[in-house]
Amino acid sequence: MTVSAHPSSDGTELTIKVAGRFDFSAHQDFRQTYESAAADVQKYTIDMTDATYLDSSALGMLLLLRDHAGGDSASISIVNCNPDVRKILNISNFGQLFHIE
Repeated sequence: MTVSAHPSSDGTELTIKVAGRFDFSAHQDFRQTYESAAADVQKYTIDMTDATYLDSSALGMLLLLRDHAGGDSASISIVNCNPDVRKILNISNFGQLFHIE
């Protein structure tokens, strides 16, 4: 499981790429990626291209990111989900809280 952050050239967007199993073992790395980002980040993108699994602790981490980013006014997209990850997000009604592509 790896987590990496890629800020945009102007620093207003942050892409967080998750690879492997997105579970509790990623908690510290995931949190550190967005907490150490520039204060002027306005949009977050979670790239799940290489994520193979998502559990309830990962859902909690996404909610913590949402709170950090401004709650209801947060701009967060979850992109490139495989069918299993998308199914978990849909069952959890995360489409109500995040933009899922």
